[in-house]
Amino acid sequence: MSATPLGAEIATLVRETGPIGIDRYMALCLGHPVHGYYYTRDPLGPRGDFTTAPEISQMFGELIGIWIASVWAAMGTPAPLRLVELGPGRGTLMADALRALRTVAPTAAIDLHLVETSPVLQTAQTAALAAAAPTWHADVAAVPHGPAIVVANEFFDCLPVRQFVRTARGWCERLVGVSDGALAFGLAPDPNPAIGAVAVEGAVMTLPALALDLTRALARRVRDQGGAVLVIDYGHARPGFGDTLQAVAAHRFVGPLDAPGEADLTVHVDFPALARAASEAGAAIHGPVDQRDFLDSLGLPARAARLTARATPAQAEAITAAARRLTDPAPGGMGSLFKAMAITHPALAPPGFAPG
Repeated sequence: MSATPLGAEIATLVRETGPIGIDRYMALCLGHPVHGYYYTRDPLGPRGDFTTAPEISQMFGELIGIWIASVWAAMGTPAPLRLVELGPGRGTLMADALRALRTVAPTAAIDLHLVETSPVLQTAQTAALAAAAPTWHADVAAVPHGPAIVVANEFFDCLPVRQFVRTARGWCERLVGVSDGALAFGLAPDPNPAIGAVAVEGAVMTLPALALDLTRALARRVRDQGGAVLVIDYGHARPGFGDTLQAVAAHRFVGPLDAPGEADLTVHVDFPALARAASEAGAAIHGPVDQRDFLDSLGLPARAARLTARATPAQAEAITAAARRLTDPAPGGMGSLFKAMAITHPALAPPGFAPG
């Protein structure tokens, strides 16, 4: 049976009720109240399982702070500035962003809201952001009414999805069951008649229903109340088929079923689907663009040059390496794999995105 407590619990659930969808499997692995991945650990940094852009360099968060200040000004400088982050990690991005924001907009009255369910990460956020007096929420719907700027860096990739595989019978849902005493992937016996997409047999379709629902809700909010949503994540800018479900532990890829609750589970973000959902909800869409282009347009090269000018040789080398890593254009590099997209009130034109 599974080598983890959650794996054994899921196997028992499957034996008692039948195979479960990928969406339920992801939800249990990441959010189980006892054994869930984000409930039991700080996954970030060299001693964790993965490293995000804010942990690579302070420049990333600082540029986000400049972006926030520019959008706030374009909104007419509402007071307070209701600033929201979804999945704030250790609070590193927001701490860096607030430092830059206060430099260019020292009079901004900031009302900070963090959407976080991990008690471990909430503790880290408390330490990093105590001076900003944040309010925590389990759901973005609990954030108070009013104009808002929402930041979601590497958040949408961990929202549960459903998957379907094209077979001779049609599109059958991909499920998690038990085979020979271990968790295993399988397919529902009957196809879903509502899916009519044309594809070759074996093609995998990912349906990010939860991400689409959240996107619509955020789009309606900025449409009606004013503001903007900045989404930065790894994903694709063109629609297509493919299985991008993956698991990471100790900075290495592992099988998605190998260590339930002890490895991070993610999927590539379907930016075209998010853009359609937001547009249909009446918001304006900007991007997606490659992270390299987004950061460069916000002034990353100039910021790196200013930092290296007053750094020691070792520090200057580290700053240059960090900037290069954030904007690496190679296939699989952060500069091309990660995308940025903004969802805004129709009257806003945020920086970092070409007009049109």
